[in-house]
Amino acid sequence: MAARRKLIVVSNRGPVSFARDEDGNRVARRGGGGLVTALRSLVAHHDVTWIASAMTDEDRALVVESGGEAVEEVARDGSPYRLRLIAHDPAAYDWYYNVVANPTLWFLQHYLWALAYAPDIDPGVHHAWDEGYVPVNRAFADAALAELDAEPDSAVFFHDYHLYLAPRFVRVARPDASLGHFVHIPWPEPNLWRVLPERIRAAVHDGLLANDVVGFHAHRWRRSFLRSSRDLVDAECDFDASVCSFRGWRTFVAARPISVDPSEFEELAESDQVRRLEEDLEARRPEFLIVRVDRTDPSKNVVRGFRAFEYYLDANPEMHGRVGMLALLDPSRQDIPEYAEYLGAIQRAARAVNDRFQREGWTPVELRIEDDFPLSVAAYKQYDVLLVNAIYDGLNLVAKEAPLVNQRDGVLILSENAGAHEELGPWALSVNPFDIEEQAQAIHAAIEMGRDERRARLEAIREHVRTHDVGAWLETQLEDLDRWSAKAAR
Repeated sequence: MAARRKLIVVSNRGPVSFARDEDGNRVARRGGGGLVTALRSLVAHHDVTWIASAMTDEDRALVVESGGEAVEEVARDGSPYRLRLIAHDPAAYDWYYNVVANPTLWFLQHYLWALAYAPDIDPGVHHAWDEGYVPVNRAFADAALAELDAEPDSAVFFHDYHLYLAPRFVRVARPDASLGHFVHIPWPEPNLWRVLPERIRAAVHDGLLANDVVGFHAHRWRRSFLRSSRDLVDAECDFDASVCSFRGWRTFVAARPISVDPSEFEELAESDQVRRLEEDLEARRPEFLIVRVDRTDPSKNVVRGFRAFEYYLDANPEMHGRVGMLALLDPSRQDIPEYAEYLGAIQRAARAVNDRFQREGWTPVELRIEDDFPLSVAAYKQYDVLLVNAIYDGLNLVAKEAPLVNQRDGVLILSENAGAHEELGPWALSVNPFDIEEQAQAIHAAIEMGRDERRARLEAIREHVRTHDVGAWLETQLEDLDRWSAKAAR
């Protein structure tokens, strides 16, 4: 582990949010999402100030009480850190999050648009950019600058698509600052960025190229960023060195796939709560269990997964009653119409499979729409087949989490468009996420695979994840930043 250092972590969602319990006392609740989970170990090993949006009424009350300054907090393991919450204007935050960040940037970067029909870049999108995304990013930058004023030798570590503009605001005010930005979602090829107005796509690239280091989970996303920086804003990009020069600054572009903490998952898998849930699953599971754990996000490709299972059942009537699919889906961004509509499509697709094939004592698809992580871990232990068929994914942590604790020599079916495929592809059954027939055949191959091959594939994934854990990922980020910010100082 590297020497302890001062870090400013900036992300839309923070490590905790606040509420009141039944007795009226303020309580902290652990923040959700893979990003927060991955970054928690930073708090244990470094002096961290975390800047994030105030999400709840109690978060905003804390901002008022603290005068907008950082407050002292303690992580679950007892590690101290500072938390600075930003109470954005509600209308600006809505435009930033529900118009620009998710239905626009997320959809573009996951190739989700049918371009003959969407998007329409109308005056509302321009307004949301100018009055939402830009001012919210400036508020994040202002908070980072205030913390840099107090601790000038801190490094600033921005995260994800919510904050593309903030690094440039900080760089203009503090040319000497050490800035890194990790993009956790795919980066599409340059022509897709041309869907967005020139001023918006240029601002996105300009903001990211203000960093010393920009990181992605996969080489394919890294290469796409180099190409789009060259083609869209005329940056000078050295593809061999993976460096872009723009506006007098040199930015190193890295491929550093994120990972998990194996010991945390192994401990959780043996917890009393997970064991109870696993016993219930085991008591009612079919002979072969296919598991998928996802959010109800269109990029996760749940509907095609159900259709693939339907084709598998149609082609293999001898498996009726012997195989089932358990889909544990966390409802995602239901305030956004596209997400609410996709949830409805998921429910209809599951219903179609069950209406066609179910019989007394056997329901082919069990669909659970709730946020229940202990249940997901219990399912991780019990799967024979793990289906990860995302349309596009920056990485996909489920593909790394589940094999760590699986107890049935389960087989991973993995989309070739998930970032994790670069690492895990040799030991998974690879599928084209649009090819439903291929996915059905992969389900058949996974179920028919011999025990020795299943075990060898699973053990190889486990060994890779244990060797390349989240601690190693975090250290590479800091090493990159140290090396390239020192060069950037010139």
